[in-house]
Amino acid sequence: MSGAVEVSIDGAPATLDDLTHVALVNYGAYTSFRVEQGGVRGLDLHLARLEAEAVELFGAAPGDSHLRGLMRSAVGGREACWLRVSLFASEISPRTPDWQGVPRVMIAVSPPPVALADTPRLQIQTYVREAAHLKHVATFGLIRARRMARLAGFDDALFVDGEGLISEGSLWNVGFVRGDQVVWPQSPMLAGVAQALLQRGLADAGLTGRTEPLRVADLARFDAAFLCNSATPACAIAAIGEHSFAMRPGLIERLRGAWVSNPVQPI
Repeated sequence: MSGAVEVSIDGAPATLDDLTHVALVNYGAYTSFRVEQGGVRGLDLHLARLEAEAVELFGAAPGDSHLRGLMRSAVGGREACWLRVSLFASEISPRTPDWQGVPRVMIAVSPPPVALADTPRLQIQTYVREAAHLKHVATFGLIRARRMARLAGFDDALFVDGEGLISEGSLWNVGFVRGDQVVWPQSPMLAGVAQALLQRGLADAGLTGRTEPLRVADLARFDAAFLCNSATPACAIAAIGEHSFAMRPGLIERLRGAWVSNPVQPI
């Protein structure tokens, strides 16, 4: 995240006490996304994820209208920016883990980021995120995975589980293309909003999509591979391990078109 960052909690400027708690207690969930034209593509999905994670992690949810109000206040009329909306509870700590209630909402506003990657080469790593279905704040494993990949001469890491099933990348989902079909891995992972938006828009791009278990040995079956997240709707992958993919710029443009086919939703 680069540029000036503004942080608010429950609609007010963040206090030192609040930020100290967030820094010391690594329990919570978040979602992050680009604001464009004053709205968000897939906002309904981001809000639904926050609500579900709030119930699972804290026992109660802030509510859609409350989250929207806090987001509008944080955006403050900007046409373009980046939002990270986090949920936490000051009452929860390692000594007091059993509190239940509506979590607090922390919003960080910053300039829109550049794309995450450009034709990356990926190292295969055996790793499964804890509570993989949640976009939680425990990011040590993800940062370490990217660090180890780069120290080994790669750009990023692609995860496989103990059974060899491909799941996701460090900060993104992965898709594979065979002809006009996109195949998503089936394995414990975070179902990303960008992935869902691409799936929604595939038909508009003349593509179809399906999910199936995939292993590294299956890579040769595919013509191309790409990664996606909210900062990078579609980016071609150059190689996974020792397997290289041909660059298909036209395919990436079709995938980006699938993303754009999702309308910007007002906050």
